[in-house]
Amino acid sequence: MATRAKRRPPPPAEERGSGSSSESGSESGDSDSAEDERLDEEVNIEFEAHSISDSDYNGIKKLLQQLFLKATVNIAELTDTLIQQNHIGSIIKQAEIQEDSGDDDDEDEVFGFISLLNLTERKDTQCAEQIKELILSRCEKNCEQCVVEQLEKILNDNTKPVGLLLSERFINVPPQIALPMHQQLQKELTNAQRKNKPCGKCHYYLLISKTFTEATKSNSKRREGKNQQKEELMFANAEEEFFYEKALLTFNYSVQEESDTCLGGRWSFDDVPMKPLRTVMIIPADGINAIMDKLKDYLSI
Repeated sequence: MATRAKRRPPPPAEERGSGSSSESGSESGDSDSAEDERLDEEVNIEFEAHSISDSDYNGIKKLLQQLFLKATVNIAELTDTLIQQNHIGSIIKQAEIQEDSGDDDDEDEVFGFISLLNLTERKDTQCAEQIKELILSRCEKNCEQCVVEQLEKILNDNTKPVGLLLSERFINVPPQIALPMHQQLQKELTNAQRKNKPCGKCHYYLLISKTFTEATKSNSKRREGKNQQKEELMFANAEEEFFYEKALLTFNYSVQEESDTCLGGRWSFDDVPMKPLRTVMIIPADGINAIMDKLKDYLSI
């Protein structure tokens, strides 16, 4: 599959210095304009999707760490579990590496992955229990009791399995890559259910999305109105807004104190500082087809 990704190449060595103070204003403006053009350069990158394998361990673990940050979740066990159930999920890598690039490590780099952890089936694993505890504890701190009780009931009802939907990628990988990955995952889940394999049947999907709000706005007041939240939220993975629209239950919690690296998402847009959040969603499985249709309209090239 092919897609376009914006890269920010480093400036040439002569432009990394302080520059000459005798430059005229017009020359400086021309230089700034040229720099902007370089920063906005679009590069065609070929991606390939593969089944998850043992060699993807480090790449998947790194992407999971950018989602969970410093939360008490056994990322190593979670990664191992996703690799073991390789009939579900896929990873994306760059298809071709130029021979003269000198960076052989890129050949095995995982740029993104998608998978699903059935929290109900995996309830005896440490990572599944830790994820449930994380979500419930954050809900208790940020939501009214009725929302907490609703979430607790959903997570603890073994007759209606909950699948943790994991779709992570580097921030410079465009959202178009998400459409074929989600479509393939749904085919794999259907096939797993038909063959009685793990992860096949889910009544709900749980999604933890990386989101942001303007740090200058007050977020101290609890807001239960989803429409009000929607106006303020920006999604790191743009396609996840469609899941948000179909969610039965949503809430946000801040990860600002955990986000001490760029990997965690300490971003700014248009010079406006952003507050990093995680947005939790519970999506009924019977609404996934409508979401896929919207994804197709939005993300098709």
